[in-house]
Amino acid sequence: MIRRILSIAGKPGLFRLVSQGKNMLIVESLQTGKRTPAYSHDKVISLGDVAIYTTGDDMPLPQVLDKVYAHAEGKAVDVKAFAGDAAVRDYFREVLPEFDDDRVYTTDIRKLLSWYNGLIAAGFTKFTEEMATADTPAEEK
Repeated sequence: MIRRILSIAGKPGLFRLVSQGKNMLIVESLQTGKRTPAYSHDKVISLGDVAIYTTGDDMPLPQVLDKVYAHAEGKAVDVKAFAGDAAVRDYFREVLPEFDDDRVYTTDIRKLLSWYNGLIAAGFTKFTEEMATADTPAEEK
């Protein structure tokens, strides 16, 4: 399911892919439920395709979101409550100690936490499990 969740440059929030047309996608806002088109010239990113740089292999976003969910005990993270960039980085270091400090910018962390809050508000609780079931083909009989 997380593969069908999209971020569209220039549009706030996250969107669920509803349908595909010839030169556009029909998406539904997770916040408002309003359906709008996303055209071929829009920069559209599936959350299932995003990864976070770590000191080892890159970690897929669904795994990072599961770690944030466990650390925040299933609650939204108040990003505005952090005193500054150092506090945001310290919080993320508690969640994912092996993230690459040089290649992961504070704006990336803030965006990730914003996506997490949007997904929690939309009712998501298991990110990797939902990704696995969405990617698994149906059993043939």
